[in-house]
This record gives sequence, C-alpha cells and structure tokens, in this order.
Amino acid sequence: MLRLRIQHRTRYTYVKPVAFGRHRLVVRPREGHDLRIESMELQIAPAHSLRWVRDVFGNSIALVDFLEPATTLEFVNDVLIQRVAPFPAREMHDPWRVPFPVAYDPLEATVISAYEEPSFPDDVARVKEWLDGDLKPNRADAEGTMLILCELIHKHVGYQRRSERGVQKPAQTLQLASGSCRDLATLMMDAARLLGVAARFASGYLHGTASLAGHASTHAWTEVYLPALGWRGFDPTMGQPVSLRHVVTGVSNHPRGVMPVSGIFHGTRADCDAMSVNVKTEEVPL
Repeated sequence: MLRLRIQHRTRYTYVKPVAFGRHRLVVRPREGHDLRIESMELQIAPAHSLRWVRDVFGNSIALVDFLEPATTLEFVNDVLIQRVAPFPAREMHDPWRVPFPVAYDPLEATVISAYEEPSFPDDVARVKEWLDGDLKPNRADAEGTMLILCELIHKHVGYQRRSERGVQKPAQTLQLASGSCRDLATLMMDAARLLGVAARFASGYLHGTASLAGHASTHAWTEVYLPALGWRGFDPTMGQPVSLRHVVTGVSNHPRGVMPVSGIFHGTRADCDAMSVNVKTEEVPL
C-alpha cells in the first residue's frame, strides 16, 4: 500500500486584467479498488463558482465559472490518496492468458467501438508501415504484445517535455523520434487500435524523482482493454506497465477529453504573460 500526497499547481499571469470563460478541470483521481481518496482541497482564484459533474467516461469534472477579471488565474489541487495492494500484476493472469489478435465479447461491442477508431485517420498508413516493419507480436499473449509495443515506442521515441498545447500526430512523433508523454501515449493508443486492441488515453500524475523534488508536471499514458483482464495501463514514456506510482485522473477515447486544465480568457495573445505547471508528491506514513 502507498499513501501519497499530491500537490498540483497551475498558474497563468496576464499583463492586464482579463475576463475568463468557463474552465474545465480533470484533476480528481479516479477512485476504485486500487485507489482511495482520503481528502482533497481545490483552491481557485479569482472569485468563482464551482460545480462537479461526471462525464461520459466516468471522470469527475470540475466546471468553473469566474465572477471577476484578474491578472492571475490559479488552480491548486491538494489531494491525499491511498494506492491499495494488491495492484494487478502481470504474473497474476497466466491462467487467463489472452491470445493475439484479440476477440471481444459481442455484448461489449458497442462500447468497445468507441476505443477502436484511430484518433488521427490521416496517419493510419504511416503507423501501419512502422508496425509492420518493427513490431514482433506474441500470438499467444495479447498483453505481452502490448508490452512489446510499449517498449518499442520507448526505444524508438525519445522523451521531450513540451509546453505547447495539444498533442503531436502519431506520424509526426515517428518522424521526429521525440515527443512528450502525451505524444507517446497518443502514438501507442492509435497503434494499439490498428492492431485490433481497444485503447484509451489516460491522464494523471506520476510519483517519481521529479515529483518528489517538486518540479514535475502532469503525466499521460495508455490503457488497453483485454478480455478477462480488463483495462491495463502501459506507459510508453517509461517503457513499462503502469504501477502504484501512476495516479489516473481521467480517461478518454481522445487526448482532448482529459486535458487537466482547459478554458478560455477574453483578450489577445499579447495579454498573456506566463504560464506554469508544478506537481509535487510526498509519501505519507500509513
């Protein structure tokens, strides 16, 4: 079991007071059999009204409407969680090893279809070409094949932190051989879908060296759905399956669905001064 405090601060500054439109926050961890929230405090400035909803994917979404203009917009999320063992480990599933290609239950087909279509259809040919040339699937083990894909992306694409909004298209990530965690997650998601495996984009936090030092950012990875095994997470930035150190706040069939902070302000680009994101984690005694 891991007890973890996470502090996530996002701050925007402007050269003059500006008005803000509605903002959408995906910062509350998804609770379940392996994660429990003990406490959470969300601080927001300037003055605002706040409403929580659940989206179609079951994520907790904070909708924020601001009541006054300001030169600073700030969101601070302070949450204390428990990651509860046993966390699903690969060796637990040997009796139910799923062959590749995957065959899904027809009863799940309608839901599965939302996670089977590539997010970037124009890049399908390039991603298929790359998979055909480099991927060596394990026909006896679909989960093992997804790990091979994860490791392949980690080997082929170097990590590069980017401050620009949005994600690179998969073909661009392959061409540059570099990308942010969200770029690598998008590439793996679309590659898995082209292999006939339902996949979704996951956003959240990673407890590690950078976050312990207090200068991490948010993180992203990929989850795939396999018969009998359910949703299984893989982190192509690390080349590994997800672990207790991964804390998911949102999942979606497209990266746009789980941006940690999104919204608008009324002004011009020249009104923007600076933007910063900081994530700090701390292990708390049980």
